[in-house]
Amino acid sequence: MSLITNVMDHSLDDGYAEAAARKKADGDGGMPKTLRAKLGLAAGLVLAALIVTVGAAQARVAAPVVAKEREELIDRIDRETEAADELEDDIDELREDVGARQREALRDSGGSDRSELVGIMAGAVAVHGPGVRLVVNDAKDTTAGGDGDPRSTSGFSDTGRVRDRDLQRVVNGLWESGAEAVSINGQRLTALSAIRAAGDAILVDNRPLVPPYTVLAVGDGPQLKDRFRNSADGVYLHVLQENYDIRTALSAEEDLRLPAAPSVIVRTAQPITEKGTS
Repeated sequence: MSLITNVMDHSLDDGYAEAAARKKADGDGGMPKTLRAKLGLAAGLVLAALIVTVGAAQARVAAPVVAKEREELIDRIDRETEAADELEDDIDELREDVGARQREALRDSGGSDRSELVGIMAGAVAVHGPGVRLVVNDAKDTTAGGDGDPRSTSGFSDTGRVRDRDLQRVVNGLWESGAEAVSINGQRLTALSAIRAAGDAILVDNRPLVPPYTVLAVGDGPQLKDRFRNSADGVYLHVLQENYDIRTALSAEEDLRLPAAPSVIVRTAQPITEKGTS
């Protein structure tokens, strides 16, 4: 009977009893781990839901403010664009006025024949006559490329687009071939004209042009056409057409009309008087 009594009184092994006592002393024995995990997960979900709710509420509150700021920004852009357009119109009017005054001064400076010749050479007067029409356009696929690289000296990575240096070579080739007056997309060129690039845009006298680029050159049409086609710059343009799919069309015309340059302002050069040459 004493053995049975001892087993009943000490049903839990002493080692298990000591382990249970240690857990209780450490505070880990009050709650099952699975229940603690569930409570922690529930608390995390509640916290996440709270954060999402607060964020959505803030977004709803801020949405009208953002929309209002966006509308104000759009209105400001529209106003500034209109102001820029008005300034551009004013600049065009002033250029026309300067050009008219310059032409009047040329007429008053001497004989009519001499003044007209000076005006033609300076680009200050509109002209017409036979010549050539050269249309240069980007490739249909502006990512086209070729095996050759005629632009290796220009530093451009080719994308099948006409570059400012291409137009520079075209214009210089036409002058060299005998052109007496040249314009690009209605922009008359003078000795002070500049053809430059601004990003992917080409500027002529700081005015942006868009393709296709129509180059008009007054001169002996058939002769000018043949000379340009056989010149180094004409060959350069042909290589661009063959290797980079740039589109070109060259034709002789019986009568071309070129406008006067907007303004021709000389700040440095001075005429030599007869007294100064003696």
